[in-house]
Amino acid sequence: MNNTEQVLLDVRGLSIDIINEAGPQRVVHNLDFRLERGRTLGIVGESGSGKSMTASAIMGILPDVAVADGEVFYKGNDLLQVTPAQRRKLSGPELGFIFQEPMSALHPTMSIGEQMVRPMRLHLGLSKSEAQSRAQELLDLVGIPAQRGVMGSYVHQLSGGMRQRVMIAMSISCEPALLLADEPTTALDATIQKQILDLLMRLRDDLGLSLILISHDLGLVAKYTDDVVVLLDGYEMEAGTTADVIACPRSGYTRGLLEAAPRLGQRLDRLPVINKSEFTKAVAK
Repeated sequence: MNNTEQVLLDVRGLSIDIINEAGPQRVVHNLDFRLERGRTLGIVGESGSGKSMTASAIMGILPDVAVADGEVFYKGNDLLQVTPAQRRKLSGPELGFIFQEPMSALHPTMSIGEQMVRPMRLHLGLSKSEAQSRAQELLDLVGIPAQRGVMGSYVHQLSGGMRQRVMIAMSISCEPALLLADEPTTALDATIQKQILDLLMRLRDDLGLSLILISHDLGLVAKYTDDVVVLLDGYEMEAGTTADVIACPRSGYTRGLLEAAPRLGQRLDRLPVINKSEFTKAVAK
């Protein structure tokens, strides 16, 4: 397989504008990055940096007030140009998405089993009994055995960690080649965070997935990803292999993020301050 065939996702010049009464406001500026098959890409930045907007553009779920420009090639097809019908065929069998907040992403009045069965019947052509059997297999895979009774439960009856595991099971149910995880451990305690991230890494290896992990936590990205893109206010500050970026960051903003991360046993008289405007002005020129 040559290098071109290794590239699963190729983002070129991606920009996103929010349209409001005052006119378009650019929130993502001319991003370029690639994801190779079998690798994990981290997109890291603070709140408002454009991480989730970038993921939404890839998945085709931008809000109505947002407009994307550029090219997002997945297996050679530009995802920004596909029709709604083509998008529906891709979402599930090709592209999986783990939402940041499963409580709002899962349907409140449908059982977990119903929500898992429908996509598999639609995309994989399974019978109801086949889809139900596969749904429980997937729940077993993410650490929810049948005796927990989750198939017949509703989202409000589940803990935060359980909801996230259900969301992961649903996202891989149609065997996607690419899985996007948008802050998959938000609001979970440290022990559950590690369990969820270790689970994602195991699924990536066992199922041969490529993974995009979106996070505000540079330490987490350093541990779980192969490559990284650092964003600030919609601009790319830095990109490269995670090992290189962490060991020798070229951007002062990335260095600031690393210095701001708390270290065990460290005592500071004052917290480090990052002058964001200094970096965005420089990259916007």
